[in-house]
Amino acid sequence: MILVIRSRRRRRLPVVTAVIIVLGLGLALVGAGHLSGSGDAVAKAVPSARPSSIAGTKSQDQSPVPDVSLAGLRWSNFYGVELPFSTSAGPHEMSGGVAAGFAHSPLGALLAAVNIGVRANAQWGPRIFTAVIRSQVTGPDAAALLADCRTAYDQASQSEGVTGGQPLGNVDVTEEAFRWVAYTPEAAILDVVSAGPGSQGSTVRASTQMEVVWAGGDWKVVAPPGGDWGNSAADLSSLSGYTIFPGPGGGH
Repeated sequence: MILVIRSRRRRRLPVVTAVIIVLGLGLALVGAGHLSGSGDAVAKAVPSARPSSIAGTKSQDQSPVPDVSLAGLRWSNFYGVELPFSTSAGPHEMSGGVAAGFAHSPLGALLAAVNIGVRANAQWGPRIFTAVIRSQVTGPDAAALLADCRTAYDQASQSEGVTGGQPLGNVDVTEEAFRWVAYTPEAAILDVVSAGPGSQGSTVRASTQMEVVWAGGDWKVVAPPGGDWGNSAADLSSLSGYTIFPGPGGGH
């Protein structure tokens, strides 16, 4: 199975790895153009551990898994990825590829997870991923995530002949669905499904577990273990139990 990455040269890459990685560390091309992190990283199951911000909360203080209305959700193209936004829940601030200003609500947490996670990605170049990770990613592995993005971008840009810190190109990936794992007004965990085209017209999916916390008046994404989104992701064979995004996301 393959995912076609549209850049200066068309490349056919391992699809499961590409679908997983696009939501975070992102399309870490190396050498001859294969994605790093294939194999064991792809096979790892989504971690069952809960973030300390939720695990340490008394059960009576936890909100039930929220029932979020997606009515009025809109979509904006970001280098080939259709990203959801809402006039009420954000993002309300868009500058230099950074999306910020999310509502302090379940919908705001969901939109922050998707929009920040996709942008914390080597594919878009250091101008974007550095600003996003420094301002919108938190946790003990944030520095590792930034370092991995820099390494991945340096390797890929040399291979592709991209100069000046420019993006590596568009991708063919859809943010298709999600499901809540836990939610409080201060922290949330959810699984986000990315999808891409496979062989013979098939669709290949992966689920990445995203963790967000409310800090400094906005939602921030917690960096994955070791700064590697492959440690928080698994391939997915069914959308059973997930909520499918309407429109360009789940409606493709």
